[in-house]
Amino acid sequence: MTKVLVADDSSTMRKIILRSLQAVGVKDVAEAADGQEAIALFAPGKFDLVLTDWNMPGMNGLELLKAIRAQDTTIPVIMVTTEAEKSRILEAIQAGVTDYLVKPFQPDALREKLEKHGC
Repeated sequence: MTKVLVADDSSTMRKIILRSLQAVGVKDVAEAADGQEAIALFAPGKFDLVLTDWNMPGMNGLELLKAIRAQDTTIPVIMVTTEAEKSRILEAIQAGVTDYLVKPFQPDALREKLEKHGC
């Protein structure tokens, strides 16, 4: 069974992501309201996938990505964002992001990303 960590400062967006995950059969989800909360929950081997927003207060998604990569270089990390600026995408790729999901998204788009990364 796939276990997913969702980090997004918007409770509404977390609910949308949760519903989308449930729609594709993922029931085991941990939620974090920001990057600091997410990194406190994260441990190598504890999750199969991380979905994180880019823009969050405190520790943003890119900082969270770097903190996760310092502990685990293999876990898929998908950035869920409205950011489509090439320089920012390149920055995330260099930091080790696995994939992107652009908001707003449909559950099918999420399903495709999960399947693509073995979840």
